[in-house]
Amino acid sequence: MTATLTPGPTRPATRRRTMPGWARAALWVAVAVVAVSYTSYATGLPELTASGTVQSAVRLGVPILLAGLGGLWAERAGVINIGLEGMMVLGTWGGAWAGYQWGPVAGLIAAAAFGALGGLVHAVATVSFGVNHIVSGVAVNLLGLGVTQYLSSLVFEPISQNPRESPPVPKFDTYSAYPFGEWLRSLESLQRVGISDAAGIIGGLVTGVSPLTMLAYLLVPVSYLVLWRSPFGLRLRSCGENPVAAASLGVPVQRYKYLAVIVSGALAGLGGAALILNPGQAGYLENQTNNRGYIALAAMIFGNWRPGGLLGGAALFGYSDGLQLRSGETTVHALFYAATLVLVVVSAVQVYRRRWFAAGIAAVSAAVVYSVYWYTDQLPEELTAYTPHLVTLVVLAAAAQHLRPPAAVGVPYRRGED
Repeated sequence: MTATLTPGPTRPATRRRTMPGWARAALWVAVAVVAVSYTSYATGLPELTASGTVQSAVRLGVPILLAGLGGLWAERAGVINIGLEGMMVLGTWGGAWAGYQWGPVAGLIAAAAFGALGGLVHAVATVSFGVNHIVSGVAVNLLGLGVTQYLSSLVFEPISQNPRESPPVPKFDTYSAYPFGEWLRSLESLQRVGISDAAGIIGGLVTGVSPLTMLAYLLVPVSYLVLWRSPFGLRLRSCGENPVAAASLGVPVQRYKYLAVIVSGALAGLGGAALILNPGQAGYLENQTNNRGYIALAAMIFGNWRPGGLLGGAALFGYSDGLQLRSGETTVHALFYAATLVLVVVSAVQVYRRRWFAAGIAAVSAAVVYSVYWYTDQLPEELTAYTPHLVTLVVLAAAAQHLRPPAAVGVPYRRGED
């Protein structure tokens, strides 16, 4: 007599539901906004969420956003573009020269063209001749600085009597959401907790907006759609992930790399134009970019080589820069309080996920940051001026464990390799 075993009913494997990346990012943005809003109330510093501060943050974040998009295009194709700074410098000079002659639209086009020339130099060196990408990028930075100094002494000095600056350049007009902006301004003036903070933030986003700012934010979804939702973008990103496999499928890898780096330079040039053609600056000044190309590179890395994450990084760095320019040492010092609140939330989330080590690190960091806030009244003026650079270092250190760059970025490629 034999017994047969019949398998019992099997339970289907359950998939762990995870929150979409965009929803997770939006949630953390909301946490940061609430933390800053509460800090504004707790410290008695309404400048933290004032519409003027947000407006300055938008204006200062646009150059970083545009240059960061340039870095995104290049690195998704496998080319490290540390030359963003030099391409921005070329864009500032080109935008000032053409803007002075023919107006802001011509300045915008010239800035993109000058930046694209810097991108072409970088592409020739890295793609055609196999030069180390870092070495080539540094050379482009030095070349951009030297070329603009020479051109300034040749073109601007006879007009402005100063080889380090251009004459005043016409600006783009700015637009505001009227009468919606007036209603938000009245809500902000009430100084009600939460309501006035939200009115100040939204009011800063819809007041004094230039066409160049609109273009910058429009390029974020456009870059996403082109790079992630089109056959062209799939081929371009394959060049940054596995160029040998892409070439085996008929993708002209070198052509795509060239195109991506030239577009990268044009976008960085537009970032330089934002320093010239948006309100707030008379014209071209030597060393005007002030290392924004490197900050844009950091914003791109912080955003994990994605347009949405880059937008968040540019907003963060623009806000820290705008805050220190408008409000000074006291309000920047208050950011330690806001950072403490965010770290407490991070620690609680890690406890919920049972990641005890990460939760402990976040809790200790919160204690250290709050101690700095408690035992000091304000930051030294010398340190406040470098707030965006310090934020860059802290953010990159915090995000380093979750980054995933393109697999073949910076790897030399020769046609016919296998």
